[in-house]
Formats: sequence, structure tokens, C-alpha cells
Amino acid sequence: MAAAWLAASLFLGGVAGEAARRNALEELERQATAGAAMHAAVLRSELEKQRAAPVILAEDPDVARLLAAPDARTVDRVDRKLERLAIQMRAAVIYVLDAKGLTLASSNWRAPTSFVGIRYDFRPYFTNAMRDAKGEFYALGTRSGRPGLYLSRRVDSSDGTPLGVVVLKLEFDALESEWRSSGEPAWVADPGGVVLVTSVPEWRFRATGPMDETRRRLSQTDLTLRPDALAPLPFRTPDGDRPRLVRTAVGEGRPQTWMHSQTGTAMPGWTLHLLTPERGMVGTAVAGGRGLALLITSLLALAAALLLRRRHQAIARARAEEEGRLELERRIRERTHELHEANLALNRQIEERRRAEAARELLRDELVQASKLAALGQIVASVAHEINQPVAAIWTHADTAVLLLERDQTDKARDALRKIGDLTRRIGAITQDLRLFSRKAAPSIDEIRLEDAIQGGLQLTRGRLEEGGISLERIGDGDVNILADQFRLEQVVVNLIKNAAEAMEGQDDARLVLTVERQGERVRLIFADNGPGVAPEVASQLFTPFVTTRANGLGLGLVICRDIIASFGGELDLLPTARGATFIASLKAA
Repeated sequence: MAAAWLAASLFLGGVAGEAARRNALEELERQATAGAAMHAAVLRSELEKQRAAPVILAEDPDVARLLAAPDARTVDRVDRKLERLAIQMRAAVIYVLDAKGLTLASSNWRAPTSFVGIRYDFRPYFTNAMRDAKGEFYALGTRSGRPGLYLSRRVDSSDGTPLGVVVLKLEFDALESEWRSSGEPAWVADPGGVVLVTSVPEWRFRATGPMDETRRRLSQTDLTLRPDALAPLPFRTPDGDRPRLVRTAVGEGRPQTWMHSQTGTAMPGWTLHLLTPERGMVGTAVAGGRGLALLITSLLALAAALLLRRRHQAIARARAEEEGRLELERRIRERTHELHEANLALNRQIEERRRAEAARELLRDELVQASKLAALGQIVASVAHEINQPVAAIWTHADTAVLLLERDQTDKARDALRKIGDLTRRIGAITQDLRLFSRKAAPSIDEIRLEDAIQGGLQLTRGRLEEGGISLERIGDGDVNILADQFRLEQVVVNLIKNAAEAMEGQDDARLVLTVERQGERVRLIFADNGPGVAPEVASQLFTPFVTTRANGLGLGLVICRDIIASFGGELDLLPTARGATFIASLKAA
């Protein structure tokens, strides 16, 4: 077991550690990808906000008037406008160049490093804007020496003649400070891999890889950069878009592991890179997975050892008990032969009792069937009365049809024959209900319609009610589904209606009210008559076998009815009333 535990621990520890490592890496990759997307969204928001300024200024009447006919008053007005706009938009500087690249107005006109009067026709953002109507270029400032993104827009006259260029310089100091506060190093590189915007100042204008001629041509940086500034970053930037682990030191910190991720930006060719600190997440997850695997295998080994020990002890106890039992039986057989015989007799009695129990169950089913047939026998007379009426009507309609045919009145004869067919179907329905009611079938609880069971019982007892002059009143809708056996429920309906009819026999104002009520998950079927009711001394033991108020009764009908309702998961009770008797059958709604 020790060897098996050691092998299982090593195997499960390796599997669990690897699974934990993969899960931790996937979670770290998701965090890094989401962080890169968020940083890119912030950069995109800043760029979109700043790009709108040159477009608006290119349509400004004061700027167009300045470029068309510059004078001191117009220059002063535009200088002040650009100064206010630069402060509001947090732009480094906004200035206007004429068609020859000479600065006419600038937001820094008050500063010692003012651009006013300086020519910038050699800068790419000017030449690109004059040629393509707009330009975007990242470079170092010739006067400030600070890097930034130059956004330019050409200003045209009403006839389409280029008048000059509006330029906005965007410096990313605030954005870099915001990235720096997040604790996750971030930087943006141009197509040549040169770092332009970064939260780590030491990495600015360094390259994501060795700078060859191809990468230099792809780079968008200005030629004012010193060649030795393009040294590679202190770590190799992973290739591909999928996040990868790298290990490096940021600033003066100690080397640690980071998850590198990258994504595109709103600037074509610019790629945003982000380092998300791993902070020992992978190692902690691997250690946790292995520790959990070790704990599980240890618990399983301990449980197996306990079970094995228990099994050995149980086997030993069973062997000892078996030996003791055999010894005891031997002594009992030797000393108490009569007890052995009595034991055999007791076994025979137990077997007889089991057979008696089975016979009792069979007898109970037979008793239910006998009660059904007894009720059927009592209602045969009323059913015969029900059938006699349709038979007499059939006889009359048959004679009428013969006379009508002799008189060639075929339409009226056809109506008489159709009535004969309807009466025949009625007789068939009555006899079918008698046959189904008398059938002995295995009870099966299923979803049935309560109205079908009520109509089946009424079909068999309607003649008995009419013969006794008993008026039947229906309250509530029986169109509700319940859980029961239809034929056994019909037996309960027949028995309760028959009991009510016998109790009100000879009564002038005899009335039976059949009510259906829905109460939550229960359906109540109520039989209320206005007969003499049940005496209190009989009501307390009404559902006891062989207790009856009729001279020729067995006292089993209500007992059987209660058993049938109970088999459906319901209840049958007698409700105390001032007059008559009220029985309530509570059934489960489907």
C-alpha cells in the first residue's frame, strides 16, 4: 500500500500540477489580453479626441483669414484662440503653417520656445498634409526636444487652393503616467519595433529586437534620433499575438516573471504591448494542485487502509462467530432436540402466516370486486328501467318507419331510423358502463379526467335516483385532471350515491348535491344529501369494518371506499352537518 500510495501521489501530483499550471496560465492570459485591450482603448480615446482639433481648425474662418492675408490683429486673435484650445485639450502645442511651411501663429507664442516665425517645411507631417490633405508623424521636437505625435490638416481656400497646414502636437506624458500607476509596464511600438510611448522611461526609443535596415525603413521615428538610442529591450519580445511569459526587471526592480500581451491600436502600424505581473500565480497554483493531489491520495490511502483493516477484523469476527454458532448449534442439537423440533414447527407457522398474508391480500381484492358486483346487482333494476324506455321508443319508431315507408315518405322514415340508431347507441353505452364497472382489473394510478369518472358513476345510478324521486344538483366544474384509477373511482361514486339514495328512500324532498372544489394541489369531491344523517355514536366508527345502520348491510362499503381513495393518495371523511350526511373525497390534482 505504501508503494501504491507513493506511485499514485507522484502520478496525480504531476497531473494535477500540470492542470493547475495550464489553468493559471490561461487565467493570466485572459487578464493580460483584457488589460492590453483596456490600455489600447484609452490610447484610442486620446487619439480620437486630439484628431478632431486639426479638422475643426482647418474649417475655422480666422485661420483661413490668417493664411489668406496675415496681419498683426488676425495673428494675435488666432494665437490666443490656439492657446485656449491647447489648454482645454491638453495638447502640447497647436500651430498654423503657411503654404511654405512658415509658422504664422502658435499656442506657445508667449513661451521662449515659440514656434512663430520658424519654418517647418522639411517635416514629414507638413509635406504629407500638403500632398494628402492630412498627416500623422511621431518625432522629437526640434525646439523642445520632447517626443510627440504630430497631427496635421491642410487648409484650403474656397476654390481648393492649399493655403497652409494646421498642426497639433500630442505628448503622451499624462497617458504614460496613468499607465505607470497601474503597475503594469506598457509601451507602444511602431512598425519597425521602436518604442514610442511607454510607462518605463528607460525603454523609450529602444527596439523590440535588433534593428536591421528593413526595420529601420519601417520605423516611423524622426531621423533626429541618435542611432545608439535604438538598442534592443532588456528582454526578447515574443512573436505572435498569443500572450507569452517573459522574465525581466523593470526600472530598478528585481527581475520577475511577466505575461506579455499585445494588440493593435487606432494608429496604423502601432502595436501596444503590456506586461502583466505573474506574482507567483502559476507556482502557487501548481503547488496547490500538487498539495491537493497529495491530500486526496493520502486520504484515499488512509481510507483504504481503514477499510482493509476493518475487512480483516470483520472476517476474523465472522469466522469466530461462525465457529461459535456452529458450536452452539451442535450443543443445542445434542441437548435440546425438542427445541429444534419446535423451531421447525415455528418455521412452518411463519410460512403459513406468509401464505395467510398473501391470501388476505387476495381476499381484499376479491372483497373490492364483490362489493362492486353487489352494488351492480342493486342497480340492475334501475338500469333495466333505463333500458326499457329506449327499447319501447325503438319499437314505436320502428312501427312508424314501416308506415312511413309504405307511404313513400322516405325523409321522415330516415329520421325515425336515425332516432332508432341514437337509442341503440344509448343502450350500448349503458351496457358498456355495466361491463366496465363489473370488470376486475389491476388498479393503475394515472392521470384521468374527474368528469369521466363522475359521468360513469351517474350513468349506472341515474335510474336509481329517478326511481326514488331524488333530484341531483351539480356544483363546480368536473373538467379537472386528477391522479386515480377511473374504474375504482367510479365504484366510490356509485357506492356513495347508492348510500345517499337508500338513506333518503321514501323522502318527498330528497335532494343530492354533487360538488367539485379545487383547493391548491387538492380536488375535493363532495356528496351532500338532505336525509336523516348519521347518528353521532355511529359516525365515530363509521369507517370500521362491519359497522352499518342498515339491517341487510355488511358494513364494508365505506371501508372499501376509504381504502380505494387512500390508494390514490387521498382521504375520505364524513363532514358533520346540521342535516343529512356529507362525504368529502379529497384527491390529488394531476
